[in-house]
Amino acid sequence: MSQVLNSPAVEGHGLFSPVSSLYAARALRDFGDGFVAVLLPVYLSALGLGAFEIGVVATTALFGSALMTLAIGLLGHRIDRRTLLIAASGLMVATGFAFTQSASYGAVLLVAFCGTINPSSGSVSIFVPIEHATLSHLVADKARTSAFARYSLVGALAAAVGALAAMSPDLMAEFGISRLGALEAMFTLYALLGVAGGLFYARIPRVSATEDKPAAALGPSRGIVYRLAALFSIDAFAGGLAVQSLLALWLFTRFGLSLAEAGTFFFISGVLSAFSFPVAAWLARRIGLVNTMVFTHIPSSLCLILAAVVPSLEVALVLLLVRSALSQMDVPTRSSYVMAVVTPPERAAAASITSVPRSLAAALSPAMAGALFAAGHEAWPFILCGVLKILYDFGLLWAFRHIRPPEER
Repeated sequence: MSQVLNSPAVEGHGLFSPVSSLYAARALRDFGDGFVAVLLPVYLSALGLGAFEIGVVATTALFGSALMTLAIGLLGHRIDRRTLLIAASGLMVATGFAFTQSASYGAVLLVAFCGTINPSSGSVSIFVPIEHATLSHLVADKARTSAFARYSLVGALAAAVGALAAMSPDLMAEFGISRLGALEAMFTLYALLGVAGGLFYARIPRVSATEDKPAAALGPSRGIVYRLAALFSIDAFAGGLAVQSLLALWLFTRFGLSLAEAGTFFFISGVLSAFSFPVAAWLARRIGLVNTMVFTHIPSSLCLILAAVVPSLEVALVLLLVRSALSQMDVPTRSSYVMAVVTPPERAAAASITSVPRSLAAALSPAMAGALFAAGHEAWPFILCGVLKILYDFGLLWAFRHIRPPEER
């Protein structure tokens, strides 16, 4: 527990290496996020909340996460990352247990704001920037994109299994457990996953007191980080219009999917996303990180727009699955790119500060999507999401096509 990390690029290959421990903790956390994203609207509906209120809860959760991530960006560069990760795991435990005791709308909003509940299929949480900085510290530059691809693969597969586990309340009903009781049991499981994740984080070495501790959060890379943050905020705002909880609600209301069918769909969707990550790393080695982000993202956005307007369930699901196979290929490449174009001492701050506007922007849009749902315009959130993401892709390509990471020079 007292081991101190004194040099970067010390990735191990054993089962209990620091990198493997980080992957394991990510898997446990994303497994919980996977079933929570599907079950959250079901649980809130069981408490008597409507579509607009559910959108507000999603917005509140994302906004709270953004504020905590901002605090980490401004102050956390002076604090040991392992300590931050263990503390975040403790907050995950408290969140799961608190949700089981939250019967009123006000209590749900409070827990959503202060806790770690993630209504998105992506990983929008306080864990992410700390994990990114830690992983970048543990691997060499040439291995960074592949390491982020494995990191994303592990998380996406775990989230996919978690989505499949969302059918558990239906299975529990066969044993006489009430629907509300079964949903509360799943949030208890979420809390226990936080305990297990904290144990894995405890295996990550501490960073020495003299290393990676800049006097200021950002230095020479400030301009690049701020431009990336501005662009990422557009992408995140668009993504918030189609978070997984709202996509699940759309499938429930428009096509009458059962919980088991939705869980199966999101499992397949998650698996497709997961196996796109190694492909993204392979593609990035050939055409570059920025090109990989842009030219896989645009077709996925077109698929989402089409899925929102086609009348057939089967066609809509196929389009959404194609989208899943493409839309997340920018995840490991984006993470690797941010870590590559800043100096090593700035990585923790850069990871946090590029995440903050993403979280803030993503926090605004679910409530807007919920309002459109409530007004009977169920397709518009997904159409707007696709259009805004395409605009973001062109902006990213124009602004950063000439700023290359070290391995591409």
